[in-house]
Amino acid sequence: MSHLLLASDLTARAASAVKYVPLPAKQIDTGATAWILTSSALVLLMTPALAFFYGGMVRAKHTLTMLLQNFATIGIVSVTWIVIGFTWAFSGEGKYLGDLHFVFLRHIADEVPTLGSAQLIPTMCFVAFQLTFAIITPALITGSTADRWRFGPFVAFVTIWSVVIYAPVAHWVFDAYGWLNRSAIEPGAHFFAQDFAGGTVVHINAGAAGLAMALILGKRKGWPKEQMRGHNIPFVLLGAGLLWFGWFGFNAGSELGADGVASAAWVNTNTATATALLGWLLAEKVRYGKSTALGAASGAVTGLVAITPCAGWVSPMGSIFIGFIAGFVCAYAISLKNRFGYDDSLDVVGVHFVGGWIGTLSVGFFSTTGTNSLGNDGIFYGGGGHFGGWNLLLHQFLAAGAVTVFSFVGTAIIALVINLIVKNRVPEDWEAEGLDTAMHGESAYDWGAVGTSGHFGTTTLGAPAKEGALA
Repeated sequence: MSHLLLASDLTARAASAVKYVPLPAKQIDTGATAWILTSSALVLLMTPALAFFYGGMVRAKHTLTMLLQNFATIGIVSVTWIVIGFTWAFSGEGKYLGDLHFVFLRHIADEVPTLGSAQLIPTMCFVAFQLTFAIITPALITGSTADRWRFGPFVAFVTIWSVVIYAPVAHWVFDAYGWLNRSAIEPGAHFFAQDFAGGTVVHINAGAAGLAMALILGKRKGWPKEQMRGHNIPFVLLGAGLLWFGWFGFNAGSELGADGVASAAWVNTNTATATALLGWLLAEKVRYGKSTALGAASGAVTGLVAITPCAGWVSPMGSIFIGFIAGFVCAYAISLKNRFGYDDSLDVVGVHFVGGWIGTLSVGFFSTTGTNSLGNDGIFYGGGGHFGGWNLLLHQFLAAGAVTVFSFVGTAIIALVINLIVKNRVPEDWEAEGLDTAMHGESAYDWGAVGTSGHFGTTTLGAPAKEGALA
């Protein structure tokens, strides 16, 4: 995302400490601003889309709990990002964490140091766009923990995690001064590791955290012996379709401009998603003799995940290979939980963690300066030099590995500390009853209700009306 910072500007800035200066009005590109505001709305839609995608895959008695966790994440992170998250991710020249220049969004008229003279959009627009990424990342974790996480500890976890895990990782990878980006730290060199739109920051980060939480919370009652099929596949397809739609803002918006690279990112996103869908269906046919609607939805999401770090660096032909490989491999990767015995309820590890790793490493193979002149050629394009070719592949591996370890360990520490205060895991009787009614006093469906419906309750045959959320 920080690829818009020009090399000449980087060299000048690296020679002295960061100087915050007001963003010149004449520097604003109204077309780019309109596109990034639109992209921000598209990416924000992805979290409710994720809620339906996940909500359809859980049993009916846990549906509202899943939806509420995702919607609550929007509320929580919308506040933490404004207060502290943004400034820790995108200010100063620290290698590991930003400074407090933009705390509470003070000095918002100033340039963002990582963008500098290449900044084409208002800083507040950049805040909005990055907020939507910060929101969906912890929301992704809920797929690993479905059916067994108390709501109070969940709220506390997301509050802390968004600040102490997500914001630092975003600084490492997206910020030009971050230690995994280095485009400002080493003037004249291209990026140490390339992550166009969040393969490490979003998907590997969330996948590693999801694995940690799945292990800490333990297995669902009855898993894996009992069937725990998703109750509403149309919900899953609706969610996947809306994710596909919103992802164009996720990836093409990450160019932070309306230009040829954004167009390439759009085409690559669609191409990889389509081929991943086909790859997953093929893997299902080979393994089970049937291709499923759930598989199509999962394959599409896998392609979206894998192309995220690559979208603005690779060619459309490269995106075909990336998507197909991701779809086929991740269709097998979801069975790892059965082999190793961890209960990743909705396959966050198999899709987001493995898919994120595939996409991140694929940059080292398929990136080309023919798509983005600010990037590095990967192995398949004869890449060489300081950060190209095999060097680039190594750097992609190091970046993915660093984020994996930090996120997994940091997540485990946060969860264990919270558990000392209040238990993370719901009681078994809540889980058996269903978290919707046991924890929230609501039900997603009024099964077989017959009679008259009023504003405050429903009269059913043989049962009096129940009024109030906790009745």
